[in-house]
Amino acid sequence: MNKKKNSVRNKRQPVSVVTGGAGFLGSHLVDYLLNKGHRVIVMDNLITGSVENIAHLAGNENFRFIKQDVTEFIFIDEPVDYVWHFASPASPVDYLELPIQTLKVGSLGTHKALGLARYKGARFLLASTSEVYGDPLVHPQREDYWGNVNPIGLRGCYDEAKRFAEAITMAYHREHGLETRIARIFNTYGPRMRMNDGRVVPSFISQALNNKPITVHGDGSQTRSFCYVSDLIEGIYRLMMSDEVLPVNIGNPQEITVLEFAKKIIEITGSKSKIVFKPPFPDDPKQRRPDITKANKLLKWEPKVSLEEGLKNTIEFFKKRL
Repeated sequence: MNKKKNSVRNKRQPVSVVTGGAGFLGSHLVDYLLNKGHRVIVMDNLITGSVENIAHLAGNENFRFIKQDVTEFIFIDEPVDYVWHFASPASPVDYLELPIQTLKVGSLGTHKALGLARYKGARFLLASTSEVYGDPLVHPQREDYWGNVNPIGLRGCYDEAKRFAEAITMAYHREHGLETRIARIFNTYGPRMRMNDGRVVPSFISQALNNKPITVHGDGSQTRSFCYVSDLIEGIYRLMMSDEVLPVNIGNPQEITVLEFAKKIIEITGSKSKIVFKPPFPDDPKQRRPDITKANKLLKWEPKVSLEEGLKNTIEFFKKRL
């Protein structure tokens, strides 16, 4: 960051724009930034986000909400220091129902958000995803792995949208000298997830709390690693404030099979649910675990919240909504 920009930012309250700020991750980021003293402008069209996630901020003089599709021209009538691009459907249920919107927000939306950052002289962070690795042939996944993605499969709309978003982010950095950051986010969970979003955490918890069969797709041997939301947001913030331009994995390297995870949910909830098996999802990754060596070294970051503690918090959130 050049000294002139630094001095301007240091003289006044930092201003952050968060696209997708009414979503699960985006809303937690908004809370974190407000606590850090930022003025925060949220932009969300509420296709998958919810006003409920940001309702507690009504009346906060440092918070502003703009209902807008980020693929349209963005106009902000005040200084902006940081653009956090979190807008996108992010669960298989969402992007299978909204494939074109998913591709548009990853391409046109990222283009518009980058344009805003360039115009305002702001630093830009892309919320990318472990899905850029596809069904990985390398395990655990390091940032220098290029991935194994089916571009025309059912998940291709999300995978390729994020891969394009990374490419255009780097193009803006190289062509325009824009300060950019890329976070590759691995499975994250916590309060404010939608119960019906199709991801494994809310699906299993809602089934368990209702004593319904827990549906495992495939034989349950596929692995996932789950990062609690507060840990993830801390890592994202540290990345934005760092000097690292290339992608950084942010996630929890503790790996667990989906079947083991289902059993843990039953145990913690005290549910009477039985586990039933259904056909696997198309192109469902068999293994998913981040190598976080880079985040650990550059950002001095690693997850702190245990799976047990994080699940208890998340289950309590869902209990209140049943």
